[in-house]
Amino acid sequence: MKLRLNDALKTAVTAAKNSGELMRRNFHSAKKINEEIQHDIKLELDVRSQKMIERTVLKAFPETAVLGEEGTVGDLGAAHRWVVDPIDGTVNFAYGIPHACVSIALQKRIAGTGSDSIDPTGADFQTVLGVVYDPFCDELWTATATGPARLNGRKISVSRRTKLREAIVAIGFAKYKWSMSATLPVFDLLIHRVRKIRIMGSAALALTYVASGRMDAYLEGGIRLWDIAAGGLILERAGGDFWNKPLPGREFSYELNANNGPMRRSIQKLAARPAAKK
Repeated sequence: MKLRLNDALKTAVTAAKNSGELMRRNFHSAKKINEEIQHDIKLELDVRSQKMIERTVLKAFPETAVLGEEGTVGDLGAAHRWVVDPIDGTVNFAYGIPHACVSIALQKRIAGTGSDSIDPTGADFQTVLGVVYDPFCDELWTATATGPARLNGRKISVSRRTKLREAIVAIGFAKYKWSMSATLPVFDLLIHRVRKIRIMGSAALALTYVASGRMDAYLEGGIRLWDIAAGGLILERAGGDFWNKPLPGREFSYELNANNGPMRRSIQKLAARPAAKK
């Protein structure tokens, strides 16, 4: 299948904006909870939103597949797959906090990898397109693998800050006990060395905020592919450093240090200290 990135980008933007409008319309409505655990919520609207996105992208590109937080559609061994988080920041959205977004990435199978088996780390695919839409601020981030990152059509770039003491760093605490236990010591070290730490509840928006120069870095352990695929490409195309490492035995899960570039080494050095003490 020959797929033109510009056409795919237009389709992804349409899908993201339609899903964002669904979020806006239902923001003040009672939310139907499909699944609830201590540190996470799954809404009926998550499923409905992903279905809308699937219909849009698969109608335009029927030979692609969809890998989403709310399930998969099609052959995941296809040459291209969409990676979708229909509502990133679901807990915020469910509690009436207007900090949530739609995240849509397109990934291409790397030449030479077979379609009969899927690497659960996602290593046999590369992201070629990313769209993140915040319907509450009406902010649309876009990027392709061959062009610049943009916010509402304007080119963006990461911050130029180099000193950790001047940095604003976002940290995410995944819903798993093991990741919280690993992240807390890093939080305790960083909070005394940076200007501010922010815990805002949306991985995709944290990545785009770093890409836009609003923040300087974002850290999380146990983050899932659909949370970071689109935002990661946007960050890279804005000149940032999207360092990520697949976590063994945890499907589509990563350790993440996304930053403006100069901050990477000092942040990783601090993050390694708690591990060294064990």
